[in-house]
Amino acid sequence: MTNQELQNLKNKFDIIGNDPALNSALEIAVAVAPTDLTALICGESGVGKENIPKIIHQHSLRRTGKYFAVNCGAIPEGTIDSELFGHEKGSFTGANEMRRGYFEEADGGTLFLDEVGELPLSSQAKLLRVLQSGEFMRVGSSKVLKTDVRVVAATNVNLAFAMSKGKFREDLYYRLNAVTIFMPALRERKGDIHLLFRKFAYDFSEKYKMPKVVLTEDAVALLESYRWPGNIRQLKNVTETVSALESRNVSGRSDKCEVDAATLRKYIPKDGPNMLPVKASPSDESSFSPSEKEMLVRSIYQLKQDVDYLKSVISSAQGFSGQIGETASGPKPHDPQVDLSTVWGKSVNIDKMSAEPLMKPREEEPEEQDGGTLSLEKSETELIRKALEKYDGNRKLAAEELGISERTLYRKLKSFEKDEK
Repeated sequence: MTNQELQNLKNKFDIIGNDPALNSALEIAVAVAPTDLTALICGESGVGKENIPKIIHQHSLRRTGKYFAVNCGAIPEGTIDSELFGHEKGSFTGANEMRRGYFEEADGGTLFLDEVGELPLSSQAKLLRVLQSGEFMRVGSSKVLKTDVRVVAATNVNLAFAMSKGKFREDLYYRLNAVTIFMPALRERKGDIHLLFRKFAYDFSEKYKMPKVVLTEDAVALLESYRWPGNIRQLKNVTETVSALESRNVSGRSDKCEVDAATLRKYIPKDGPNMLPVKASPSDESSFSPSEKEMLVRSIYQLKQDVDYLKSVISSAQGFSGQIGETASGPKPHDPQVDLSTVWGKSVNIDKMSAEPLMKPREEEPEEQDGGTLSLEKSETELIRKALEKYDGNRKLAAEELGISERTLYRKLKSFEKDEK
């Protein structure tokens, strides 16, 4: 494209800027427009990605057809399929009549799918099918319909990273990524920042008949040094705020309001201390939450108790109790202890769990009571008896008190009854 053609394109779509990366994105959009290649527009939120699909549609053979823009991130997951592919009457609650979806309505035209990375996996599979074959089905129907739609997608997330996490289909990514168009962030277009400020200030002045805000040299330097995380959208908001609040201090005879760096600094957000903290999980962190980890550790401990009990039963039945590794009363002194605090490679506070071990291993000798040694089995029986008395025979509450399952408590009671016979 010649410089004049490029400038005419910018004027037509109200695009401000002379940055080489911006010019390259516009030239690629015009070049691929006559084809039916699927284009993927990548860039941060607020950089102006919505202009590219409009340019592609207006310079394509489909320019006489319909153009629809759909924000996939703004549609609830339960209704996204209905919005894209339509639904039959009675297919779900509230479907009082048949509805045509965007793919059916845009037949012969262009469909812009913004924030395509927000689509649920089930909808991604249906999108892949319609991109490959042009076939789709309305929700609640088994009839296959055909459509001829040019799809342009946009995303502000890293789809390659989303693929690695299983949140975006690899085959869909490569199907959408026939042509990639990158829109630069505003901080990468420092030379365009002041141009955009002047444009927004002028538009605001004309709309509300207020003095136009102009910046001093130090204010321009401050404007260009800020990182603009919200990109063009944030710059426009700041410009309009400055225009509204500072122009009121200008006398009626002046049509300009000069703003210096000290004044402008009041309207530019500060990074750092006054930003709300956000907890971020490291990429190598386990996918289990702390509560899930605690539940799993508790289950492992309960399973160990059940195994120990079964070993005790087998040992008693064969008449050589004590020769099988561990008994229900816990590991032998020379056996290695199971350190549950190292499960998952992190410290887990066992003390906070409700599943306390019924009989903890003891290093000291059993206490003497009534002139004889109280065995571990008798101690266990006494604990169970006291727990049942405390809760008036309620086995569920007694099991919770002892830190064992109700099933384990039932088996121990049956074992005690057999021993008494």
